[in-house]
Amino acid sequence: MRRAILVVGLSFTLCACGGLSRGGYYKHDGPPRYQRVNVSRVPDAVPRYERLSDTGNDPYTVNGKTYHPVKTSHGYRERGVASWYGRMFHGRRTSSGEPYDMYAMTAAHRTLPLPCYARVRNLRNGKQVVLKINDRGPFLHNRLIDLSYAAAYRLGIADTGTGLVEVVVVGPDTMLADKQIAVPVTSAIPRPPSIYIQVGAFSEIDNAERMRRQLYGHTYGPVITQHARVDGGDLHRVRVGPIATVDEADKIVQRMQGQGYLPRLIVE
Repeated sequence: MRRAILVVGLSFTLCACGGLSRGGYYKHDGPPRYQRVNVSRVPDAVPRYERLSDTGNDPYTVNGKTYHPVKTSHGYRERGVASWYGRMFHGRRTSSGEPYDMYAMTAAHRTLPLPCYARVRNLRNGKQVVLKINDRGPFLHNRLIDLSYAAAYRLGIADTGTGLVEVVVVGPDTMLADKQIAVPVTSAIPRPPSIYIQVGAFSEIDNAERMRRQLYGHTYGPVITQHARVDGGDLHRVRVGPIATVDEADKIVQRMQGQGYLPRLIVE
């Protein structure tokens, strides 16, 4: 029964992320037809201690790929592209078993524990929300997180369909500490975020340069090699970019996948 419920929840989020319309959401999805809720005033979720849900936390497979949800979200921070889902899924069951409410501050993530709480910041405009992660997804288009309609609206990406965001897991203790030291709920963006497509990462610079030269002939755009120290070792990342828009990055990723590469979208 648990597996059956999990598959049902996953199918909703999977659909929400495939077959995207011009607005960035699923072609039959979108905002509510009649705006009965003032979404600009929907409050943030309030983090609290909760046990893991009975469904949605076991390994699962979607589109031939197996995902392994983690048991703890401590220290999680990542940047990427956010999408959102709306009226098509309103009231349906999420992977954690809760009904999806497009007017609530919630989101879907592939591997974070269900449930947990996160602060999501729009890297373009500095707007932030705190939301509850209670669903699985997104599974297509290199998206990091799938937001509820209300969360997307408050972050300023409901119209564009996607946005560059930073996701930081928070808990009751984190929120209390923020209030005690008067951390502002919005903060200035020190520099505009950049979009890259990472195609490979090598410990040997010669292997990275070989891939860089190979990519150069495909006219994907500027190809660079970036050096980093990871766990005490050298890592040479081969990336295409920076890329101007998410739509352009999606098209390049699709071309690369058709030519046998395994690209990954990076936001820095």
